[in-house]
Amino acid sequence: RQGTGPSGPGPGRTGGGGPGGLLNAGAPAAAVTAALKQDAASYTWVAAAVGSNTAAGYQLAAGEPVMAVGGFNGTDPAPTLAGFQSLVRQGRIHYFIGTGRGGGMAMRAQSGSDAAQRISAWVAANYTPATVAGTVLYDLGGR
Repeated sequence: RQGTGPSGPGPGRTGGGGPGGLLNAGAPAAAVTAALKQDAASYTWVAAAVGSNTAAGYQLAAGEPVMAVGGFNGTDPAPTLAGFQSLVRQGRIHYFIGTGRGGGMAMRAQSGSDAAQRISAWVAANYTPATVAGTVLYDLGGR
């Protein structure tokens, strides 16, 4: 990080403590990155996160694919809840990254499409959260 000034782009400004790398956010903790890399070859996506800004930070840190639920800011209706559930049943997604850290993107899903909110609610109702270095992970893989 550069400087200690207000957050935002530019010299002397710092990023937030968010999910990692993109838009001047801090990188995920090493323990989170290690969890995402665990058994990565067994999954199409090592994780899913609401919004591409959130997903990108984790993907860049882990070097493995992370699904962006709801597109750029979590408001696109893709994937649908049924589509996401199908991918989980097929064992294609290892973790869902909850809103414990960098969760602002999930809150934006309240405007526009509610597909990301439905997915988040379904995951929270059906899987047990684990907090890894301040990040909430739901293990969807069951392996």
